Amino acid sequence: MFFVDTLEFEGLGNRSHLAGGPRSAVVVDPPRDIDQVITAAAKRGVRIAYVAETHVHNDYITGGLELARLTGAPYLVPAAADVSFARTPVADGDTVPVDGALMLRAIATPGHTPHHTSYVLEADGRGAAVFTGGSLLIGTVGRPDLVEPRLTEELARAQHASAHRLADELDDEVPVLPTHGFGSFCSSIQAEGDTTTIGKERATNDALTLDVDTFVQRMLAGLDDVPAYYAHIGPANAAGPAPIDLTPPEPADAGQIAARLAAGEWVVDLRSRVAFSEGHVAGSFNFEGDGKLATYLAWLIPWGKPVTLLADTPQQVADAQRELARVGIDRPAAAATGEPEAWVREGEKLASFPRARFADLADVRRRGQDVVVLDVRRDSERATGHIEGSVHIPIHEVHGRLAEVPSGTVWVHCASGMRAAIAASLLDAAGRQVVAVDDGFDAAGEAGLTTARH
Repeated sequence: MFFVDTLEFEGLGNRSHLAGGPRSAVVVDPPRDIDQVITAAAKRGVRIAYVAETHVHNDYITGGLELARLTGAPYLVPAAADVSFARTPVADGDTVPVDGALMLRAIATPGHTPHHTSYVLEADGRGAAVFTGGSLLIGTVGRPDLVEPRLTEELARAQHASAHRLADELDDEVPVLPTHGFGSFCSSIQAEGDTTTIGKERATNDALTLDVDTFVQRMLAGLDDVPAYYAHIGPANAAGPAPIDLTPPEPADAGQIAARLAAGEWVVDLRSRVAFSEGHVAGSFNFEGDGKLATYLAWLIPWGKPVTLLADTPQQVADAQRELARVGIDRPAAAATGEPEAWVREGEKLASFPRARFADLADVRRRGQDVVVLDVRRDSERATGHIEGSVHIPIHEVHGRLAEVPSGTVWVHCASGMRAAIAASLLDAAGRQVVAVDDGFDAAGEAGLTTARH
């Protein structure tokens, strides 16, 4: 008998796995906040016998080194990975005993990185599950362009070969358990679904249904921008990350918040975009705690810039602090909770801006008002359709390109409202008149707005 428990991290679109038998288990691709893994192992009543990494991650800080140190478990890292800490190197075909007849076998699956390794959990000599990291994902594969641009096509071809090797060596019913692909930007395309098997992927995955040239051409044509913070995550993981520190940040009063803004620091409001638009500290930015906080804040912020967090409750601050630590934003400079009126000094007022629907934008245009429409979706989204006459600046470029936004009232939209709220807060902080379109993009056409395709 064996078990596999999956730990989901929706904000980053990743998963980690705890797998084993009645006495001991292996952890694959652990998160930085390892307390969750330790709790999962305790619930199972198992000892963590091994900690395994499929690759040096680019999108989140690993907790593998610290988990191995705390548990005394060998830290399995691909032998070809260039790291600066002691580990147990694993190469293609290596096996380790997990619990009784349960074994873990390494399969070299280069592509996402040159050293990428998948692990097969074998029960009585047969594959019971495969942990594929950033190799074979649900309906796709991990992107091959995160290591070195000159290696991208070579790694794309390696992804195709690695997917075929997994399909050739494993039975159709073997569950495929990836780390990436649930909204992660490490996935070459965003796939749907939560579970899959080798057989399902054999029938539907481009890497297994297309010839290598067609597959590579299609995948490379679909790659989107890489989040800027990835450039810092890979080196941090290769050097060996410091343990996570989740002690509460220093409390900030209105005077301190004002001083931090005056010093050019970032003050980030975690409240809902509705609450933020109705009243917020002038100069603060809105990154909803319930959205993809870590991805977009880490992508937009100048790396190393101090961050002060504002939220309704201390729990929201704690949740955000945990999520941000996963991407290397280790310690908020300060935090404040409660009512936003307490975050401004006596005599100062909260700032605000309106929210609207696409129907409101259509009405404004019909009345002949000259407004700026700013589309902050990614290039691939805009290519499928955009509002005629709109300006396009992807959300991760808005902060650095504010001067390019034409004069006038700016109606900013994305696909659903979250990224529009971020962009609206950036524009508002810069002193622009802004309207945040909080609506699904499908409603643009329904409202009578003329859309076009590239």
